[in-house]
Amino acid sequence: MYKGVKHIFFDLDDTLWDFEKNSGIVLEQLFTEYNLSQKLKTDYNAFHSAYKETNLAFWSRYYKQQINKQYLRNNRFHETFKKFAYDNYEENLEITEQYLSRAPHGKHLKNGCLEVLDHLKPNYHLHIITNGFKEIQHIKMHNTGLKNYFKNIIISEEHNLTKPNPKIFRLAEKLANCNKEECVMIGDSLESDIEGALGAGWKAIWLTDRTDKKDIHQIQHLYQLKEFF
Repeated sequence: MYKGVKHIFFDLDDTLWDFEKNSGIVLEQLFTEYNLSQKLKTDYNAFHSAYKETNLAFWSRYYKQQINKQYLRNNRFHETFKKFAYDNYEENLEITEQYLSRAPHGKHLKNGCLEVLDHLKPNYHLHIITNGFKEIQHIKMHNTGLKNYFKNIIISEEHNLTKPNPKIFRLAEKLANCNKEECVMIGDSLESDIEGALGAGWKAIWLTDRTDKKDIHQIQHLYQLKEFF
């Protein structure tokens, strides 16, 4: 299935680094510390669900270069608050600062992450392509010991390119000194990782719980990569 592949490119957030878990821990702390249950008149689960929906929408706009980094950071909590009829921009900025200072230090990785990387590293060149912000992504990789596994760590902000733009995949080929036939992308985002890679002529494996895209190779757990490589 993956004959000829020599270079395996991973997304970082919610592919290797457990964004959902690490982020959730900090969000729950902030929800309590800022007494948001009273201010938003809701419980943590409803707040968390609303924040995730808002955050995904903001990142989608960022991928398409409709908004910049500062706008994303300074407005996603504010937009979440407004869903609960609470409008406090200054407090939103405080919570943003606290979130950004704490969340990247989370050390939870996706199940099987290091085991699979140990399995792949002797036989393949491993790389990262992430749409995250440079200072945040470097902290995550340093604190979890991930950095040592990868030949290239391509962070979109450092190159002014974002997945799914095919230019970031062309850049990855240049940095890895390889061609598209030798590359496979593994990630959790259909839009940025999978459609981006396939559009660039790469192979792709989607880490997802969904089962409705029969034309895309899918796995539900990183462990399953051992069956392919």
